[in-house]
Amino acid sequence: MSSGTRPLVPSAPPLLSPSHADFPTPRTREDGGSDALVNDIFSHTPIPTIILDPSLVIRLVSDSYLKVSGGFRRESVVGLHADAFFDHKLTLPSLDQARKALHCAIETKRPFDVEDSQANSAIIWKIRAVPILERTTESNGSQSVQYIQMELTDVTEEHLRQLELEERLATNETFRILVETVKDYAIFMLDPRGNVATWNEGAQRFKGYQREEIVGRHFSNFYSQEDRDNGKPERELLDALRDGRVEDEGWRYRKDGTRFWANVIITPVYRERILIGFSKVTRDLTERKKAEEKLIAAYEEASRLKSEFLANVSHEIRTPMHGMLSALTLLLDTRLNPEQHELAKVIEESGDVLLQVINDILDYSKLSSGSFSISHDIISVSDIILSVFRGYEKGHNPDVVLEHDLDPRLPKAAEGDSLRYRQIVQNLLSNATKFTEQGYIRIKATLQEEDDQSCVIMTEVFDSGIGVPLALSSFLFTPFTQFDNSATKRYKGTGLGLSICKSLAGLMGGNIGFRPNPDSQGSVFWFTAKLKKVRHLKHIESLQEQFRKHNLNSTVSTFEEIKSAATDKRVLLAEDNPINQKIMQKILASLGFSDIDKANDGREAVDMSTKTLCPYDVILMDINMPFLDGVAATKAIRAAGLRTPIIAMTANALKGQAESYIAKGMTGYIAKPVDRHQLAKILLKCFRVDEVAQVAPG
Repeated sequence: MSSGTRPLVPSAPPLLSPSHADFPTPRTREDGGSDALVNDIFSHTPIPTIILDPSLVIRLVSDSYLKVSGGFRRESVVGLHADAFFDHKLTLPSLDQARKALHCAIETKRPFDVEDSQANSAIIWKIRAVPILERTTESNGSQSVQYIQMELTDVTEEHLRQLELEERLATNETFRILVETVKDYAIFMLDPRGNVATWNEGAQRFKGYQREEIVGRHFSNFYSQEDRDNGKPERELLDALRDGRVEDEGWRYRKDGTRFWANVIITPVYRERILIGFSKVTRDLTERKKAEEKLIAAYEEASRLKSEFLANVSHEIRTPMHGMLSALTLLLDTRLNPEQHELAKVIEESGDVLLQVINDILDYSKLSSGSFSISHDIISVSDIILSVFRGYEKGHNPDVVLEHDLDPRLPKAAEGDSLRYRQIVQNLLSNATKFTEQGYIRIKATLQEEDDQSCVIMTEVFDSGIGVPLALSSFLFTPFTQFDNSATKRYKGTGLGLSICKSLAGLMGGNIGFRPNPDSQGSVFWFTAKLKKVRHLKHIESLQEQFRKHNLNSTVSTFEEIKSAATDKRVLLAEDNPINQKIMQKILASLGFSDIDKANDGREAVDMSTKTLCPYDVILMDINMPFLDGVAATKAIRAAGLRTPIIAMTANALKGQAESYIAKGMTGYIAKPVDRHQLAKILLKCFRVDEVAQVAPG
C-alpha cells in the first residue's frame, strides 16, 4: 500500500499471503469434499464476487470478477489488502465506494448497497457488501464479522429505466401543475361514462364548482335542459369516439345558473388501446360572442341604412328621369324632322341604359340584403321565351340569325316567377346580342328532369360571338366584374347582370353556368329553374287559351283599346311635382283621357275622391307626397268605402313594392319613369270587369 493511504479499518493487519493460516486453502476437485465443491461454485458464479476476511484481505475471487476487473490472475489478487488492490490495481470498484460499502457493512453488520459510476465508463455498477456473521460463545450472544462478501451487479439498464421513469414523473407532475393552475381554460378529465374525474382552477373559475362539488357528477350539468333533453352531451361523446375529437360552440351554464358562450373540445383518451376517459377543454368566448353580436347588429344597421340610401337615390334619380323620358316619349309623337328625331332617339336610348343601370344596382341591393322574394304564379316557360325572342327579333343585327328550340315536353303551365324567369332570359339574350356581330344566336329550353311534384327546366343561350377567355370564366358571375375595364372598352355595363341572374336562379331552385360553344367560337350560357307542377292542369290550360284569344294581338291594339276605354272616364292624378303633373297629363291625354283632375298632395287627393258627386274611375297615386303620403291617402279612401282602382306611382323601386302596395289597398303599381305602354295595360285591366280586383304590372 502506498504511503499516506489509510486502511478501511485502523487495526487491519498487514498483507497476508494466500496461505494465511486463518483461512483454509481451497482444495481441488480431485480432493473431493465440500470445500472443493464450494470453491468450484464460487469460482464460476456469474455475479462478480470477492470474499474478504475481517481484516479486509481478499480470500476468494470469482472468475466473473477477474473478467470485468481487467483480466487479473487469481493468484495475483488473492491475499491482497482491499486498500492496495482497489487503489492501485484497478478502478472497479472505486476506492471510495468500496471503502464506504465495506465500512458500513462491518459497522452495521447488515448488507449495504451503493452505486458506482466510473468517469470513463458508461456502465453503472451496484456494490453490495454482505457481512457473514458468526455467533460467539460470549454470554451476551453478540456476533462478530467472519467474512465480507462483495458483489458487483451491472445496473445500467435499471438505472436508465429509473431515470426515464423519474423524468416521466417529473414531466407528468409539471403538466399536472400546469393544468391545475391554468385560469383561462377549463381543462379536466371525464371517465368513460362522462363523469367528471379531475378539476382545474380554470374550470372552477368558469363554472363556479369546487372540486369536491363536481367530481363524480356527469358533465351534462353544464348544459341547458333543452340540450340534455335532446341528448346532446351523450351525442358529443359518441361523436368524439367516432371522429377522434368533437368541437362545439354554444351556451354552457355555471353553478349559479348564469350562462356563458363556450368553445368546447372533447377528445377520447386511450391507454394501451383501452378507453380510460375523455379530455375536455373549455374556453369562455362570451366577450367574443358579444363583439360578434355587436358586429352583426352594426352590419344589419349598415345594410338598413344602405337600403334606405339606395331607395332615396332611386327616388331622386327616377323622379327627374320620369319627367325627362316621359316628355321624350311625347316629343317623339310630334312631327320632328329627321335630324331632330335622331337626336331624340339618342336621348331615349341613353335614358334606357341609365334606367337599366339603376335597376341592376337596386336588384343587386335587394338580393344581397335578402329582401328579394320570388312570386309563385302560373307561368308558361314557352310563352315567356317566345315573348322575349320576339322582342329581340324585331331589331336585331341582320348579320346574326336568331333561332329558338323548345322541347315539346315543356309543361304548358307550372308554378314560378314569370318576371324573374323573363329577367334571366332577357339578360342572357341581351349579352349574346351585345357580343355577337355575326353568325347566330340560339335559345334552347328542355325538360331536364321531373317527378310527381316538380320539374326542372334547362334554358341555354348559344352564340357565335367573341366568347369568354377560359382564364376569366371563373369570374363571370362575380359582382361588378367586367372583362374590359379600360377607358376604351366597347361594351358598357355595370358588371352586375350575371351576378343577379345567378341569385335569381338560386331563388328558383336552380343554378347557372357557362361553357364554350362546342360548335364554333362563342359561348353557351345556361340556367336551370325548378318549377312546381300545378293541379287541375286542364282547367288552367283552358283559361290560358281563353286569355290568349282575349289578348290576341294585344301589343298591336293596346293603344286603340285604351283610347276607346278612356271615353267618359274620370281620372284623378295625385302628384306633387309640377313637372311630373304636366308630363302625366299629356301622357293620359295621349291615351284618350280628357277628364283629368289634379291633387297636389295626399290630403287633397282624399278630399277630392271622397267629396265629389261624380266618382272617379281611376286614381293615379304618387307615393311620396307632403302632408299625407300615397299609402296613407289610399287607406283613408278605402276607409271611406270607395272601391275605386288606385294605381301606385313611385320612383322608390327598391324592395318589391308591388306586393306591399297592393297589400295596403292599392289596385296596381307602376314604377317611375312611367312606361306609357305599361300604363295603358294596367289601366285596361282596371277597367275590365272580368279581371281580378288586384293586378300587378304584367
